Amino acid sequence: MAELRQVPGGRETPQGELRPEAGPDEGPRSPVSEEPRGDGSSSSEAKVFPGEEEELDPRIQEELEHLNQASEEINQVELQLDEARTTYRRILQESARKLNTQGSQLGSCIEKARPYYEARRLAKEAQQETQKAALRYERAVSMHNAAREMVFVAEQGVMADKNRLDPTWQEMLNHATCKVNEAEEERLHGEREHQRVTRLCQQAEARVQALQKTLRRAIGKSRPYFELKAQFSQILEEHKAKVTELEQQVAQAKTRYSVALRNLEQISEQIHARRRGLPPRPPGPRRSSPVGAEARPQEEEDGDSGIIEGAEGEAPEEGCSLGLGPAPDADTGTWSRKHREAHHRRWMWT
Repeated sequence: MAELRQVPGGRETPQGELRPEAGPDEGPRSPVSEEPRGDGSSSSEAKVFPGEEEELDPRIQEELEHLNQASEEINQVELQLDEARTTYRRILQESARKLNTQGSQLGSCIEKARPYYEARRLAKEAQQETQKAALRYERAVSMHNAAREMVFVAEQGVMADKNRLDPTWQEMLNHATCKVNEAEEERLHGEREHQRVTRLCQQAEARVQALQKTLRRAIGKSRPYFELKAQFSQILEEHKAKVTELEQQVAQAKTRYSVALRNLEQISEQIHARRRGLPPRPPGPRRSSPVGAEARPQEEEDGDSGIIEGAEGEAPEEGCSLGLGPAPDADTGTWSRKHREAHHRRWMWT
């Protein structure tokens, strides 16, 4: 058997087969590079090719902020809307209960006096319609006067030079004449409408006066009931207006939410299209699953480390479709950091 010899490095080698020591000008020997394992991973860090690192599109951050703001507003306003609807229903039930109690105490005088209060309601509506018709008539008169002034100015321009007909002034005169005719029709229509609603208002007032004389006693006895009813009606109208306003706010917030989602989908499609246009990269180990995607059965068997990190409610990555679920509740900064880490790891392995 060959005699073993101890060398300074501590390794025993056969005699005559000494390991050459590193010279003074030589640096430390680099370790042997490890081959990639069968599962597609490697203990040494893979080389990142220049130009492959891609910055996060700033539009994504902006649209995510819009998405989160709209989501928070929807949640807040919907809570207010639920509370307003609950209050409206409670007041409605309370008013019905109190009115029924009041009606049972007063008896038949309520039904006797009801035509009078109904006539008062119709008279009030007719008065409001009269005011609206008067405003429309005044507006039509103003438009008619303005159109006549325009015709006067156009006529002065046409007659300024009798020897030459200016087509510009002629066109202006024709346009002003059409406006005068339209304004005249509108004025006549407004005048007739104002006269009609005025007659209806006068008839309603006359009916109220007649019923007041006929049903004076029943009106006096039933007054508490109808006053209470008027109070509840006003309160319910106010709460109904509040509910309607909150519903409009929710609809507007949902519209902004949908717009942000659509913008994110368009950005994602643009990024995918840009990536498809990139030159082919050198072949490398098998690519692991991207963040936000479910692992394939083979990857689960191999124990691949590229399984979803967004499985516990984190935001999907840039390339994923964002229009299939609710808004991400994670902080946008955390989302951006995770996206960049996942993106860097993905390109590093490709």
